[in-house]
Amino acid sequence: RIDGAQFTRFSRLGGKMRRRAFPKITLTILPQRHFQVTGDSARERRAAAGRKLYDVMSDMIFATSDIDRTLFEALIDAKDVHGGNQAVIEDVKRTPLSYSRLITGSLALSRPLAEGTREGEAVGVLLPNVAGVVVTFFALQANGRVPAMLNYTAGLANLQAACAAAEIRTIVTARAFVDQAKLGEIVAGLAATGIAIRYLEDIAAVIGAGAKLRALVATRFALRRHRALRIAPGAPAVILFTSGSEGLPKGVVLTHRNLLANCHQLSARIDFNESDVVLNALPVFHSFGLTGGTLLPILSGVKTVLYPSPLHYRIVPALAYDANATILFGTDTFLSGYARMAHGYDFYSLRYIFAGAERVRDETRRIYADKFGLRILEGYGATEAAPVIAVNTPMHFCAGTVGRLLPGMDARLDPVPGIGAGGRLSIRGPNVMAGYLKADKPGVLQPPEGGWHDSGDIVTIDDAGFVTIRGRAKRFAKIGGEMVSLPAVEGYAASLWPDAEHAVVARPDPRKGEQLVLFTTRQDASAGALQGWAKANGVTELMVPKDIRTIEALPVLGTGKIDYVTISAMVA
Repeated sequence: RIDGAQFTRFSRLGGKMRRRAFPKITLTILPQRHFQVTGDSARERRAAAGRKLYDVMSDMIFATSDIDRTLFEALIDAKDVHGGNQAVIEDVKRTPLSYSRLITGSLALSRPLAEGTREGEAVGVLLPNVAGVVVTFFALQANGRVPAMLNYTAGLANLQAACAAAEIRTIVTARAFVDQAKLGEIVAGLAATGIAIRYLEDIAAVIGAGAKLRALVATRFALRRHRALRIAPGAPAVILFTSGSEGLPKGVVLTHRNLLANCHQLSARIDFNESDVVLNALPVFHSFGLTGGTLLPILSGVKTVLYPSPLHYRIVPALAYDANATILFGTDTFLSGYARMAHGYDFYSLRYIFAGAERVRDETRRIYADKFGLRILEGYGATEAAPVIAVNTPMHFCAGTVGRLLPGMDARLDPVPGIGAGGRLSIRGPNVMAGYLKADKPGVLQPPEGGWHDSGDIVTIDDAGFVTIRGRAKRFAKIGGEMVSLPAVEGYAASLWPDAEHAVVARPDPRKGEQLVLFTTRQDASAGALQGWAKANGVTELMVPKDIRTIEALPVLGTGKIDYVTISAMVA
């Protein structure tokens, strides 16, 4: 690997990289390796050899990346590489924020935010996707506080459980946001538990001209000042919370090394540069929105345009057009909403669309190919993995799968009784969390055993390394002694009624153990029609719900995932 030559005056990447006179150039040479290549034909053997060579090269790129530093150090390093005037953040106000302004603003805010808290303490952040949330995030990082990104759509009970698990004593928010999002009762409920609520408007009012001048001067010495805190790369950097789609949310502690590792794992597989523009409407309390949509571009010299709600299906496509976005992050639910409302030219500038958090339906793939001429790159992740585990790329793509594992990751498939193909996936790697924080044991870090995280997903991995998700282990029903995948049943309903949304849950059945219940937005859906489709397509009757209930819209979480807890409660 030759690293640094891209910044020289002789680089062929003019306009895509900031050139300078004498950049540091590092040459990495791997030792000799022998490949064991198998295949029935020469073509298969060449393809296998190509994949192995590609994996060795991407593994080397990741292995030689610097992940042993803090996020604030990485921000300062990015400023030095890409230039202080490089614009990296923009929100709905459309006022770009450069590296220099971001760091200066973070330093000005860091001292007031540190008051009443101690180094290493979790501080709740209850803010939408605006430039202020990024400044707040790095202001806390600058002084060694740990941002705990709170899901403002989760409801009071879940937020109280999250604050209890992470022992949050202070929450940073904004009055304007609380008023617009109608969160007054929730904030009052949190304050009633003894949590201090600090408003950015009040903090900004006490930051005078002198404090701003000190922050401007401190920007020149920010790295030295931050390193004096001696924060280890393995120290907690952020606390995120699981979606609560199947129960109470758990706190997920991610270290600086975890987050930087995932950023570099992605950059080892995906090509992007300073000329790209990321449009991120996924909230920063979502691991995908934080790492993929915010940290990855900011630390790579790529501008990210933040939008506060992914549910504005008309506005997001228009913003993509107006901002000349080249990279879009979303979930199937959000992407299908954009496709319904967008003009065929709104996504003209997009190079990549990355989808995660839920399975991408065939209908969503089809409409993006037909209407926009775009291919959705589906990935797979978990909050516990910071979050990306596998992703399809332009070079290695297989529709219906979630791509191949990222470099530096190990996978283990444990057998599951009743399921023949595949197994329960456990993962290990530098991006796997430090551990959980749970409400029943507040503040007690529960690390993954042996470094292995049990994903709870049933998957298969083919010879080329592509991962296919069969479903959550909890999302299987046992009917007449047979294991039935609930996502597979949802797929059957989607094949018959592709324009509708579907969710399948199970309820107890005295004769067969469990019974399938289908909730659908297709108003004329009937069990007879689904049974007829199943018979014509060779699907066993065991996998056809007889109880079908129509609904105006499926309940979803703030992350875009279907809220199966609410749906299961509707069955009773």
